[in-house]
Amino acid sequence: MNEPRAASARFVATHTLLTLNAKDPFVAKSLIDAQDMHRTVMSGFRGWVDDGSRDARSQMGVLSAWSLNLREARLSLVVQSQLPGDWSRLPRGAVAEETRTLTLDRTFGVGETVDFRTVVNPVRSVPQGPDKRGKIVAHTRPDHVKSWFARRLQPVGEPPVAFDGLTRLGADADPDHLGVRMLPRVSSPAPHKGLRIARAEIRGKLTVTDPETFVGVLTRGIGHGRAYGCGLLLVR
Repeated sequence: MNEPRAASARFVATHTLLTLNAKDPFVAKSLIDAQDMHRTVMSGFRGWVDDGSRDARSQMGVLSAWSLNLREARLSLVVQSQLPGDWSRLPRGAVAEETRTLTLDRTFGVGETVDFRTVVNPVRSVPQGPDKRGKIVAHTRPDHVKSWFARRLQPVGEPPVAFDGLTRLGADADPDHLGVRMLPRVSSPAPHKGLRIARAEIRGKLTVTDPETFVGVLTRGIGHGRAYGCGLLLVR
C-alpha cells in the first residue's frame, strides 16, 4: 500500500550565474576537457569537505549546466549548490561579466505547472550475457532521448520508484510536447581517455504530481554525468 504523499514541498538552493570569456586559456581548456570543466565548477567550493573526498560534489549538492555562444565568445555557466560558492579564485581574464548569485526558495504543490530545461546524459544498459555487467550505451536519436525521459515521468497516483527501480521525476508531461536537441559530446584526454559524455537538451512543461520527489530531483539531478554538466533541472 502506497503511503500518502505531501501536497507540497519546499526547495532551497543557491544558483550562481557565471559569464566567462571563451577566448581566455583557462576557459578554453575547460571547453575541450570535461574533467577540467568539472574542476572549474568545483573550484568555487574549496574547504567545505576534505580534500580528495570522492563524493564531494554530491555532499555539497553541486550541479551545473553550461552553454556556449561562439559568436560572442561567451561561456554561460549555471552552478547550483546547497552551499555558497567563492569564485574569487577564477583568473581575472576568464570572467567576462560580474558573477551573480541567486537564493532559490520555492514551494511546489500538486498540480503546479512549470517550464523546464535540462541537459541530460541519456544512456541505457545493454545486457552482455550471464554474470556480466551491462554495457552502457548512449542514445543518439531525439526520439530515443524523448522515450528515455518519458520513462521517468510520474503520472498522478504512480509511486516515485518504478517497478524496475527507476527513480521518477515527481512530475508528469505530454511527451509529444517535449523539445529535444542533441548536443555535442564532451570528453577528456589522458588520463581520462575513456570519458565521453553524450548530451541532449530537453525542454517543455512539467506538472508536479509528487512534490517531495520533484524537490528531490531538483536537488540531486537526473541521470548520469552529473559531474560533467548534466542532470540539472532548471524550472521557472
